[in-house]
Amino acid sequence: MIYKHRHQPSELPILGSLHTRMNLSSENKKYYYSLKKGWKGELLFDSFAKELTCDCLILNDLLLSSNNTAFQIDSLIITAETIFIYEVKNFAGDYYYESEKFHNMRHGNP
Repeated sequence: MIYKHRHQPSELPILGSLHTRMNLSSENKKYYYSLKKGWKGELLFDSFAKELTCDCLILNDLLLSSNNTAFQIDSLIITAETIFIYEVKNFAGDYYYESEKFHNMRHGNP
């Protein structure tokens, strides 16, 4: 059961609107495409999590702080036995997992 839903980053629609109206700098364009790709990856993750049949709570977009340092947890899935922490990434390409690391088939590490 999704207890806390995910919200679209506030910069995404703003940058999207600017992108259609003007020529963004290469830095802002890269940031916009990165945000957009990350958002799509998180929505894809949510579509998979929604299909879970276990008795669990799903908390998305948790903004926390510890020792004056803020951090975000993309998704937290809590069952009676385990708490799963997910940091969602949306990398393109072919990857393999070896020695506790993901490796890109063409470039080594992501």
